[in-house]
Amino acid sequence: MTLENSIVFDANASSGNRNLGDLPEWNLDDLYKGEDDPKLSQDLEWLDTECASFAADYEHKLADLSAAEMLRCIERNERISAIAGRIMSFAGLRYYQMTTDGGRTKFMSDMQEKITNYTTPLVFFTLELNRLGDTHLDDLYAQNADLARYKPALDRVRAMKPHQLSDELEKFLHDMGVVGDAWEKLFDETIAGLTFVVNGDELNIEGTLNLLTEQDRDIRQAAAEELARVFGENIRTFARVHNTQAKEKEIIDRWRGMPTAQSARHLANHVEPEVVEALRNAVVAAYPKLSHRYYELKRKWLGLDRMQVWDRNAPLPMETTRIVDWDQARDIVMDAYGSFDPRMADLAQPFFDRGWIDAPVKPGKAPGAFAHPTVTDVHPYVMLNYLGKPRDVMTLAHELGHGVHQVLAADQGEMLSSTPLTLAETASVFGEMLTFRKMLDGARDQNERRVMLAGKVEDMINTVVRQIAFYDFECKLHAARRQGELTPDDINALWMSVQAQSLGDAFDFMPGYETFWAYIPHFIHSPFYVYAYAFGDGLVNALYAVYQENPDGFQDKYFDMLRAGGSKHHSDLLAPFGLDASDPKFWDKGLSMISDMIDELEAMENA
Repeated sequence: MTLENSIVFDANASSGNRNLGDLPEWNLDDLYKGEDDPKLSQDLEWLDTECASFAADYEHKLADLSAAEMLRCIERNERISAIAGRIMSFAGLRYYQMTTDGGRTKFMSDMQEKITNYTTPLVFFTLELNRLGDTHLDDLYAQNADLARYKPALDRVRAMKPHQLSDELEKFLHDMGVVGDAWEKLFDETIAGLTFVVNGDELNIEGTLNLLTEQDRDIRQAAAEELARVFGENIRTFARVHNTQAKEKEIIDRWRGMPTAQSARHLANHVEPEVVEALRNAVVAAYPKLSHRYYELKRKWLGLDRMQVWDRNAPLPMETTRIVDWDQARDIVMDAYGSFDPRMADLAQPFFDRGWIDAPVKPGKAPGAFAHPTVTDVHPYVMLNYLGKPRDVMTLAHELGHGVHQVLAADQGEMLSSTPLTLAETASVFGEMLTFRKMLDGARDQNERRVMLAGKVEDMINTVVRQIAFYDFECKLHAARRQGELTPDDINALWMSVQAQSLGDAFDFMPGYETFWAYIPHFIHSPFYVYAYAFGDGLVNALYAVYQENPDGFQDKYFDMLRAGGSKHHSDLLAPFGLDASDPKFWDKGLSMISDMIDELEAMENA
């Protein structure tokens, strides 16, 4: 998630000039060998034919199917999802490698439109499934164990039953989905196409954001001010995208009878609103003992009377600039994974060996990092923008955790492998924690330990405090949009209303910082996604505390949890560890780990 300015426009130069080593790139042949791959044409033809055939075989007939026939119906629907998913994974991954390439953009849009058209006849399936009575389905489950295995996935579908519209309207919304996708593409392409000039160097957004972690405060300030300038010049475009997306969501939510803007996300995550509210309230209540307290410490370390926003992710004065080449990063993460359990390292190894990682910075490449599961009969792919900073090593550990989780869950099949967002961050954050603890154990002296602890605290504050502040911003944004069009100044004010509260009294906020909401992709792509990061971090902190207290047998329970994918509710997955996310004390247990680290840092200051 961090990039260096000097290598943004030359990935090959980055490897040599910065001594990062041979950075791997994706080999997408396991999906398709190219746009002209005959297998792609065959799959598109099959999808077109099979969707029409599926509708002819099952529309208006679900209520009359036997248990065996219902199983066959679900398996056929699952196969359709797998082929459509393979096509869109291939198109999407190529696009994210170079979002500014017109050919790749057109190809992805064409594939999305074809799949939308092909799958429109399938809209009936969810609608008819939700008309079946609970007793009827329970009888079918009792007759066929293979069918009963799909109950958790069908339960998630049926959770939308109270919010289901007419068949005609559902088909209309399905077809209109490509319009919403177009606004997402506009956001992506606008962000990827922005140019920033800092000290005479032309950078993309990742390169500029990365300068906010430079040791030189003047560079950090220049980068922050340039971000503010460019965001300001484009703020009307970003405000238009947010207004349109939020209005579209408000209309759909209103027609579906969703009680709040967040309700659809909670249903998709299979999590109770009160659990999310307990998480949110616990984090906000902990702001003073977490972010406020830590940033006051950091202000003293930096020797400042007041901190500016460009100091938030600044390295500590006692921290030496360190570049970790690719081979070192791989060895650090693999050692941490293997020390926890050799099976975990074995699962991670193919990502390095078989072209499942795209690591270098390249012109037009999407910013940030992700692990994409593709489909269950292929394998995940990990995207990084690797620049060799210690935090990039943690990003590698994070995304590999996702990849391991996705590999383990694949045996559940398409409908059951996908983990709700609240649990999707479990393996990734746990992988980070394993890597951090391994590095901390190897600290050479007290100073190095302090730097590592401070870095981890900052990462957890960014994951927990910052993401809950993002969540509060989104709640305010969508509530305000329901009252009417929002000007850029309106959105700016909502953004600033959560910043001082979450960061504390150590900060001043420069002119222009009010526009920094503009570049956060989750607000556009996945409204209210952000609380999943805090959920995952709190959950993992609680899990790790269990591991420390009683390591015997923990690994087997941990792997069982990952293998379950989306086949179990979060309460069932956490029960073997003696944890319950509906208990407010659960979140306090996770947050106390962060607080304890700050305690240690304060003790070092007073020693």
